[in-house]
Amino acid sequence: MDIRDAASADIEGIANIYNHAVVHTAAIWNDTQVDIANRAAWHADRQRQGYPVLVALDEAGAVLGYATFGDWRPHDGYRHTVEHSVYVRHDRRGQGIGEALMHTLIIRARAIGKHAMVAGIEAGNAASIRLHKKLGFAEVGLLPQVGMKFGQWLDLAFLQLTLDERASPDAPLK
Repeated sequence: MDIRDAASADIEGIANIYNHAVVHTAAIWNDTQVDIANRAAWHADRQRQGYPVLVALDEAGAVLGYATFGDWRPHDGYRHTVEHSVYVRHDRRGQGIGEALMHTLIIRARAIGKHAMVAGIEAGNAASIRLHKKLGFAEVGLLPQVGMKFGQWLDLAFLQLTLDERASPDAPLK
């Protein structure tokens, strides 16, 4: 498995993983699938903002999963915090792909000076919550019934990883 920054050739694979999650899971709280143009614009926007979109590829170059992060909230006071997403192709889950993507994503967030990484996970997604805890994320909150999909209310669990030990935002990175 190879993990690298996504390229134009990976957009279709990313869109396929996204759309499968939209149709079959509560991991993405959208009801509408996207086309390749949508994911290409999303990818370009991430690049413009200086944020990574990583892909995990098999030996043939097929996209097995992807991960990214972006601004957690749009206000200046949150500029040291990012929220991430990680998705693995449905037929390759449970094989360490998500964990490998997350390790690389965390390194990238630290490299650009981010202090905290937030995960918003559907509270019933035990596998994702377990993975995040394994990576050092702590459960920090639960918002009951803030979303809906498949005719059900969904709870949003928040987990957080502190990426560095700075005592203040102005302290130098070590």
